[in-house]
Amino acid sequence: MSIYVETCIRASMDEVWRLTQTPELHQCWDVRFTSITYLDRADDVEPQRFRYATRIGLGLEIEGWGETVGERVDGRRRTSALQFGSEDWRSLIRAGSGYWQYEQVPDGVRFITSYDYQVRWGLMGRVLDRLLFRPLLGWATAWSFDRLRLWLEAGVEPRRAARQALVHALAAATVAFVWMWHGIVPKLAGPHPDELALLLEAGVPEQWLRPAAQTLGVMELAFGLTFPAFAMRRWPWLLTITLMAAATVGVLVNSPHRAVAAFGPVTLNLLLAVLAAVGLLSLRDLPSARRCLRRPPKGRPENSS
Repeated sequence: MSIYVETCIRASMDEVWRLTQTPELHQCWDVRFTSITYLDRADDVEPQRFRYATRIGLGLEIEGWGETVGERVDGRRRTSALQFGSEDWRSLIRAGSGYWQYEQVPDGVRFITSYDYQVRWGLMGRVLDRLLFRPLLGWATAWSFDRLRLWLEAGVEPRRAARQALVHALAAATVAFVWMWHGIVPKLAGPHPDELALLLEAGVPEQWLRPAAQTLGVMELAFGLTFPAFAMRRWPWLLTITLMAAATVGVLVNSPHRAVAAFGPVTLNLLLAVLAAVGLLSLRDLPSARRCLRRPPKGRPENSS
């Protein structure tokens, strides 16, 4: 059940080390932390201790502690082991440990983390961790690793990457909602008279109007429901733009009087097509947890430190 994340970054070992081992740089790309502060130590032999904080919303912030318990350089590999935890009762994590590993490979640096932790709140905490918190934390780790990769490979500053991800998520959620709404409300829940009139004007026989409207409703609902799952690919956005263009041409040819109606289909189709174009354009240099490995490849032990 330990969390494992691996990515390959086309950058030098020193650059990856600098952006991950410098607190003010680490907190820029790692969405799990709001701030990381190293504490003073007497000498380089003493373990490096640090404090971290994470905002959880509504003005609330959880604080914790960490300690680097060892570093090792072995040929083309560096490993940094640490322990962490929190005394804050609001933190599900009580204490844990893990490592960061940096391995020089022909095309860059293989950057790996694996960590596990103990939870508080008894049975409720264990259930919450298994069903929600641990999957979310694993996703956040992988998403952050890809944001680091984009920073090093493409020069995409982490805040810019976060804004781009927000724009993409809003576009995907809105396009999905519009498809589902128009599949359910005017078609499956009705069909609305305007929907039937549009089909009739498009040449659909009168006896097939309701079945045609309901079939279209099912297709639109299914597309809307599956849209978020495929939003990282180009085809759903391109398909939306194509369908909106075709629908607009269909209205102008078969029902031109509806083009000038209040809240008419032309403006709706145009807005949805432009929103889909925004989602399509935001795909470039977009951080994604899917680019990271979430399990060690077969033949390689999970904890290779």
